Amino acid sequence: MPEQAAEAFAKVNLGLVVSSRGSDGYHPLISLAQSVSLADRLVLGFSDNDEFEVDGMDASDDNLAWRAAEAVRAEVGSSQPIVLRLDKNIPVAAGLGGGSADAAAGLAIAAGLFGLPADRLPELALGLGADVPFCLSGGLAVLEGRGERISRRPLVGTYAIAIVVPDLELSTPAVYGSWDELGEPEGDPVPTSHLPPALRDYSPLRNDLQPAAEALAPEVADWRVELSARWGRPVVMSGSGPALYGFFLDEAEAGDAISDRPAGARAVAVAVPVPRGWREVPVTLADPE
Repeated sequence: MPEQAAEAFAKVNLGLVVSSRGSDGYHPLISLAQSVSLADRLVLGFSDNDEFEVDGMDASDDNLAWRAAEAVRAEVGSSQPIVLRLDKNIPVAAGLGGGSADAAAGLAIAAGLFGLPADRLPELALGLGADVPFCLSGGLAVLEGRGERISRRPLVGTYAIAIVVPDLELSTPAVYGSWDELGEPEGDPVPTSHLPPALRDYSPLRNDLQPAAEALAPEVADWRVELSARWGRPVVMSGSGPALYGFFLDEAEAGDAISDRPAGARAVAVAVPVPRGWREVPVTLADPE
């Protein structure tokens, strides 16, 4: 039976400016987002019965990758059973957009399997979550509104990031609630001199949710301060956290930084920017890059 496979790339918020909650209950934002090489892997095919297998987390019908495949199947009016295998490498509930990345890749490979034109995917993506349209295109982009307004930017220059995820999970609604309660604080901007040259035109870059996350979970601040001291550079939180990262010249330097970290992290990774949110890969590929 035919199968389609893809890598789904994590998303890092290089900057996240948050505004007051609107009448719709959401906080408008402006974010500079970048897809990075940390990736999950999905394989989708036809089957005799619906099957969903996950390595790295619990399987659920509410999983975004599964919902994406179901959305494509419903869009074409098919009842063909499918089997979806998902290998999780992107830490969950970490502020790295793993669920949205899986949904985008799931939409893309399901469209290929069912013959749905690609121009019908953005609307389905938005129905799955505000970050999914970005992950469908990926690369470097400025996101506005709830994240659904996307202005793509060209990738310029190279750098690497070292990612450390403290051993805790943060609820995105709880972090936004904390931001409201704290009086809508601004995050500390990264000094321009500490940004990769390719990103200096976007300075100042800050994450307004960082103080809110640290108020909810002071361990995040402890990790950030310790990593910054060890690495000799600012350390930033991605999204609503708790994933933390620092900028480095290349993967080797970032790898050395990962080696110099406190014990007890939930996950660590070295990643580089990539120009897309997902990519099709051979079904026989065992692991993502």
